[in-house]
Amino acid sequence: MNGHQRIMAAFSGQEPDTTPIMLHNFMMAAREAGMTMKQFRSDPNEMARAFIEAVEKYEYDGIMIDVDTVTLAGAAGVPIDFPEDQPARLGGARLKELEEVKDLEPVNIRAYRGVQIWLEATSILKRHFDDLILIRGNCDQSPFTLASMMRGLEPWLLDLADPDRHALVHQLLEHCTDITLQFVHLMAQTGAHMTSNGDSMAGPELISPAMFREFALPYEKRIVDCSHELGLPYVLHICGNTGRIIDDMLATGSDGLELDYRTDAVVAHEKMKDRAVFVGNIDPSGVLALGTPDLVEQNTRELLTIFADTPRFVLNAGCAIPPITPPENLRTMIHVARSF
Repeated sequence: MNGHQRIMAAFSGQEPDTTPIMLHNFMMAAREAGMTMKQFRSDPNEMARAFIEAVEKYEYDGIMIDVDTVTLAGAAGVPIDFPEDQPARLGGARLKELEEVKDLEPVNIRAYRGVQIWLEATSILKRHFDDLILIRGNCDQSPFTLASMMRGLEPWLLDLADPDRHALVHQLLEHCTDITLQFVHLMAQTGAHMTSNGDSMAGPELISPAMFREFALPYEKRIVDCSHELGLPYVLHICGNTGRIIDDMLATGSDGLELDYRTDAVVAHEKMKDRAVFVGNIDPSGVLALGTPDLVEQNTRELLTIFADTPRFVLNAGCAIPPITPPENLRTMIHVARSF
């Protein structure tokens, strides 16, 4: 099997020839390719080169194409800071008052340069690897998290707590859903093999499971349905300990859940086995970046043992791999998976 076939076997519930590996390694790939994050996010050819060189170096199966967590926010008019050698980050909120949602105009994200570069890099990678390596076109943020970026996290949480503001909350979520859906449609046109989104502001470390079901799940489901209508599997990522909402995450219809290392893998296995692909969840900082090869091997073997009875598993870190990660640690994780 090649990398694409290996990962798609997991997503179809068939036994692959060895453990599929898909890395969330854009920062590490850029650093090892000798470029700053500014160079990475500004040039689609450089972005593609970083991922190509990483695949050649580590021989993994699937590329998760990611840039930062604020590209759609920038397209939606949120102020963005662009550090020289860090991912872009929020520079403020778009809506000072929730009532301003009534005046929001539709957004054409195709006109935003950051989106154009992301899509062009994905197209380059698809042409380069064709169907040998799986191309996962990440589509930045799900509607709930995008709404939190437009409003500002603290005001957004206060809005959610006030039933009198819920009509406006849902109006903002509809606006953000249109933006996210656009990215999924555009990503499908690149030839990517699957799509994904993050919705980390919707995790139980910030809102209750009941709030997740009311304000996040219905909109996430529409994104999943769109990807499926376009013929593409879909992966949902939420940071933090998601144990309390795994069933709700599955209710979105996502084909795979990419879970943080804070989520108990045993609990995830019990809830997800034969229902969706588990993607993750080695600790990217404490283990991969700062641990020893022995610690990496121990954690990888423990995770592989938990999921040994199901083909619905793809090895990854639990979140983005830091750029300072020692190559020998990443090689150890991959070697253990290949020989397990």
